[in-house]
Amino acid sequence: MDDEREQGDEPRAERGAPWFEALVRDHATPVHRYLARRVAADDVEDLTADVLTIAWRRREEVPSGAELPWLYRTAGFVVANHRRKSRPVLMADVPEDADDDDPALLAVRDDQARRALAALSPRDRQIVLLHAWEGLTGDGLAEVLGIGRGGADAALSRARSRLAAAWAAQG
Repeated sequence: MDDEREQGDEPRAERGAPWFEALVRDHATPVHRYLARRVAADDVEDLTADVLTIAWRRREEVPSGAELPWLYRTAGFVVANHRRKSRPVLMADVPEDADDDDPALLAVRDDQARRALAALSPRDRQIVLLHAWEGLTGDGLAEVLGIGRGGADAALSRARSRLAAAWAAQG
């Protein structure tokens, strides 16, 4: 059975409490920051706990050496589910005009940077922010995006080019 495991996989016995404690110690803060840039402040703690709970339940699926990208990808799914299940809003509280701002854009204070990011597609914006804010490149970015390394490198290159063009278009 051990011979059938891929290199780097850990047997279930090694994915117990000590493994999880190390995962939390090493990655809870970056996951918290990731979520703080994407959801309301009063939801960050609960969603961070949700991500870590999923990591515990699915610990056999967390790739060794790529734990943080896996957690970021999981956090992205948690954020998407959270937005779908958002609390009902009274009709009187609904604004007249739709707010198309991505919560990640709201975290950017510089108006020129916000406008350049807003000009990107949601996918390009995700890639740029994962690279700039979370420091992901190569295999880590590929893991979060669910694509191969070559595809992630190409996607990052294209997203950076589009961001540069959007920046230049602002004059």
